[in-house]
Amino acid sequence: MYVLQMYYFCIYFLLNKSLKLTNIYHSVMPLIKLNAIDSTNDFLKHLFKESAVEDYTIVIAKEQTKGKGQMGAKWISEPGKNLIMSVLVKGIQPNNHNIYDFNIAVAVSVLQVLKNIQIPNVAIKWPNDIMADSKKVAGILIENIIKPDGSFTAIIGIGLNLNQTNFENLPQATSLKCITGKTYEQEAIAILIKDSLEVNSVTLKNHPDSLWKEYDDSLFKKDYPSPFEDKNGNRFMGIIKKVTRDGKLEVMLDDDRTMHFEVKELKML
Repeated sequence: MYVLQMYYFCIYFLLNKSLKLTNIYHSVMPLIKLNAIDSTNDFLKHLFKESAVEDYTIVIAKEQTKGKGQMGAKWISEPGKNLIMSVLVKGIQPNNHNIYDFNIAVAVSVLQVLKNIQIPNVAIKWPNDIMADSKKVAGILIENIIKPDGSFTAIIGIGLNLNQTNFENLPQATSLKCITGKTYEQEAIAILIKDSLEVNSVTLKNHPDSLWKEYDDSLFKKDYPSPFEDKNGNRFMGIIKKVTRDGKLEVMLDDDRTMHFEVKELKML
C-alpha cells in the first residue's frame, strides 16, 4: 500500500506542483482526495495517460477552480460543502449498443443513489442533469477516450450539491441538505455512486433496455408543456416525448409536429 501511495503522490506532483493534497490512499478501491484542483476530470485524465490507473479510481476535491459542465458551462460550488468527483471506467465495449447508452447508465446510477438515500422527487433533465423538487441538484460531464477498436475509457465528472444552503445567485439550484435538512458525507456518497456505476455497467452489457426504461420514466418534464429556446434564440412551447437512442431530445410542437434536437441545439427555459 505504501508503494502505491508514493506512486500516486509522485504522479500528482509531476502533473501539478502548485495544488494542495489532503490524502491519497488505497482501501477497497483507489480513492484520491484533494484539497483543491482546477478540474478533477482533467486530473484523472492526465493520471490515466501517465500511469496505470485502476478501474473505478475515484478523485474527490474540496474545491475545483475550473469545474466544467455541459456545453462549456462552469460548475460553481462552495468549497468543502459539496461532492466534486471524477471516476474512471475502463474498457467499455459498445458491442450491440450505442455509445450514448453509457451516458444513460451514468445518469441512472446517480439517480438510483439519490432515490436509495430517500431524496424525494428526483428526475433526469436531458441530457445529464439531476433534478430534485424541480431544481438542479447535480450535473454530469462524461469525457470519452476512444480506442481504434471502438472501445473507450470514460472519465465521469459529477458535481452533486450536498451541504451548501446558500444559492443566492443560483435560484434554480438546490442541495440535499436544503431538501432534507441532513448533512451528508462526501466520500460515502462518492462510493455509493461508484458502486452503482459498477452494477449498471454490467446491466449495460446484458440488459441496456432496462436502463433506458428507467431513464425514460424519470425524464424531467416529460409529457408536460415547457418553454424552450433553440440555437438561434427562437423561443417556443413544446412537450418532451422521449430521448432517442442516439441522444436526441424528441419534442412535440404546438402544431403536433415532432422535432429532434442535439444537445447544443436546444435548452429548456
